[in-house]
Amino acid sequence: MPSSSGFGARKAYLVAYNAASAIAWATILGRVAVVLFWKGAPFVPLVVDRFARTTQTFAIMEIVHALTGVVPAPFFTTAMQVASRLVLMWGIAQPFPGLCASAWYASMLGAWATTEVIRYTYFALKQFDGGVPAWLHWLRYSAFLVLYPIGISSEVAMIVKALVGPASSLAAWYPWALIGILLSYIPGSVVLYSHMLKQRRKYIGGAGKAQEIKKKQ
Repeated sequence: MPSSSGFGARKAYLVAYNAASAIAWATILGRVAVVLFWKGAPFVPLVVDRFARTTQTFAIMEIVHALTGVVPAPFFTTAMQVASRLVLMWGIAQPFPGLCASAWYASMLGAWATTEVIRYTYFALKQFDGGVPAWLHWLRYSAFLVLYPIGISSEVAMIVKALVGPASSLAAWYPWALIGILLSYIPGSVVLYSHMLKQRRKYIGGAGKAQEIKKKQ
């Protein structure tokens, strides 16, 4: 239950936004899982591509939230992550739908969706006093250890497939743009992963360290 004070328009908006986003990504995850199991990777984009593109496009609001201070998220890392996903959805999947029939596309969406279901559910419940269970708190700051490498490697594979395949048919400069994007993954992935490691130490490792210090005193 929300506290009797302080649950104003901002918190109500964040609950609604995060809950809606969690449901949207859960829908994507469910579609990917069911179709992948019953039909295989080539059929995944047929049932999820347009919905996933729309859902990810709405994530531009994450940048707005960080920029305006609605949430205390770092603007640079937020913008970088959202931009990289938009490139995949609008710069790779949309102009080259044939590439989406690969297992890399399914694994990319699976990693994104799992990450976002955890993250949005966590932030929706966080608006309530005592609303986040311990297991969800642990997942929020631990699941990325596996999901980020899967997502990043799938993204890179999709870009490479476009680069060695149909990219040049779109425009002469497009392969060079993709090379630039690929190179940006080297520092970008390090920044994102390092940020999450720092967050994990702060919210999980930090508590354990604090207890150890108290015991020594």
